[in-house]
Amino acid sequence: MGLPGGWELVLIVGVLVLLFGATKLPQMARSLGQSARVFKAEARGMKADEEAAKAAKAKEPQQLAPGESSAPTAASSIEETQRNDTKK
Repeated sequence: MGLPGGWELVLIVGVLVLLFGATKLPQMARSLGQSARVFKAEARGMKADEEAAKAAKAKEPQQLAPGESSAPTAASSIEETQRNDTKK
C-alpha cells in the first residue's frame, strides 16, 4: 500500500476539517509537534543513560571467582585493634 496521492490527500484534509474544525487543526498540529520533540528528547536521554551505564560497567573491577577473597590474608595490628574495639 503506497502513500496517498493528490486527490486522496485533499479528501483526507477535507474530512479532518469537517471533523475537528479549522480552528482546532493548528492546535492539534502544534501539540503533535511538541509531543514529537518530547519523545525525541526522552529517546536521546535513554540512549545517553544506557551509554553511561555501559561506561560505568566497563570501569568496574573484575568479579572474583568463587572461593577468592578480596581481603588481604593477614590483617595489620591497627585493623585488629579496631575490630576488637567495635566488638566490645
